[in-house]
Amino acid sequence: MALKKFKPVTPGRRQMSMASFEEITRNEPEKSLIKILKRHSGRNNSGQITCRHRGGGEKKFYRMIDFKGGTDKLTMVAKIQSIEYDPYRSCYIMLVNYKDGEKRYQIAPLDIKVGEEIVANERAKIKVGNRMQLNHIPVGFGIYNVELKPGKGGQMGRSAGASIKLVSLEGDYAQVQMQSGEVRLVNKDCYASVGQVGNIDHNNIVYGKAGRRRHMGWKPTVSGSAMIPKDHPHGGGKGHTSIGLIHPKTPWGMPALGYKTRTRKYTDRMIVKDRRR
Repeated sequence: MALKKFKPVTPGRRQMSMASFEEITRNEPEKSLIKILKRHSGRNNSGQITCRHRGGGEKKFYRMIDFKGGTDKLTMVAKIQSIEYDPYRSCYIMLVNYKDGEKRYQIAPLDIKVGEEIVANERAKIKVGNRMQLNHIPVGFGIYNVELKPGKGGQMGRSAGASIKLVSLEGDYAQVQMQSGEVRLVNKDCYASVGQVGNIDHNNIVYGKAGRRRHMGWKPTVSGSAMIPKDHPHGGGKGHTSIGLIHPKTPWGMPALGYKTRTRKYTDRMIVKDRRR
């Protein structure tokens, strides 16, 4: 993948970059695999904003992705018809056509080509795009779209450029290493796809101007000290005034730095090495 840059004809264009989309082979989605998602603009079921700075944006269709990777069609070969853009995720997706005529969307790995064939099986050929159980993947290989629970579908390694390393196979579990450095235990019967997720330069895109973020459904964000006291504990004062507090706070009055608010001890037993250590 390559990035496309622009001549600096305006201040917004000067630093702007975007994907070249050279891997994309089809512009229109498959009509049988799309649906419209109702927009909530960060609001919950009672209409209150629970996620700030959301709203607006370009209209888009949701592509229904098969995160199980065809594990309900074991040994059935699928041929890749097209590589497409998905507005709901950072990676590209591929349209695959199974021997029985069914079409599905799956996450597109790096260097996959139209016309290639992939398959899902308990044990399959080690080839980019093939899906199999962790128990039969050689140690040291890169994998993506990894299941956390057998049969649930891939939950890890789904964003652009993601690659999880299979570290070891011991007993009933496999050790996988995330890109963050965390090493986690996953059941050997879980399925994973071989390779790395495509669109690896997505992280290097520079938006260039606020309007591009507005098109994506993000509204402007300002610091708390720029607000009035009604809207934020840091608000008020004239000009660049200090926040007037010993400890910075969130908009709802909780300590903002270093204060732990989550309890996730129930997942610690599956973590071999924490990403922070």
